[in-house]
Amino acid sequence: MKDNKKLFTILLILALVVGGATVLYNQLKDRFHVDQLVDQNEDIEEKEKAPDFIVYDLEGNEVHLTDYFGKPIVLNFWASWCGPCQMEMPDFEKMYLQMGEEIHFLMINVTDGGRETLKSASDFIKEKGYTFTVFYDLKLDASNTYGIQSFPTTLFIDKDGYPVAYAVGAIDETTLKRGIDMIK
Repeated sequence: MKDNKKLFTILLILALVVGGATVLYNQLKDRFHVDQLVDQNEDIEEKEKAPDFIVYDLEGNEVHLTDYFGKPIVLNFWASWCGPCQMEMPDFEKMYLQMGEEIHFLMINVTDGGRETLKSASDFIKEKGYTFTVFYDLKLDASNTYGIQSFPTTLFIDKDGYPVAYAVGAIDETTLKRGIDMIK
């Protein structure tokens, strides 16, 4: 009987701690949310245009970032094996379908030829039925130009070609919309 009372007391204390932690987390999570979107223009006196790079379309044609200046650009670096990339892609597709006429969505697959191949990436896009613009960084020019070290990474570039904000890691629809609002 004494052991049952101890066990009951321990379980009651554990339930109170877990319950209290849950309540505290729910109250504080919005107050201390880390903003994933970094404004690139803070404290910069003279802005520089986004550096150009060369990527390739599915047919092997050369494409330059500067070809897309004139409209705002959402530039996303991804790989098909990347779980966080896969998680955010439905939001990119949704926004592309809504705003693809006024904003360029450029999904840059970092095609290293090892873990990520042109075939694996293009098969992934076809299988999922995504319709946004996909280019392949076959020579790693784009990812090296921007120092991409983590997937996914998203940059928001205004219509004149100036980088405005970026996010490292998967972003949700709300963050994607905020980034787009910054470049519209």
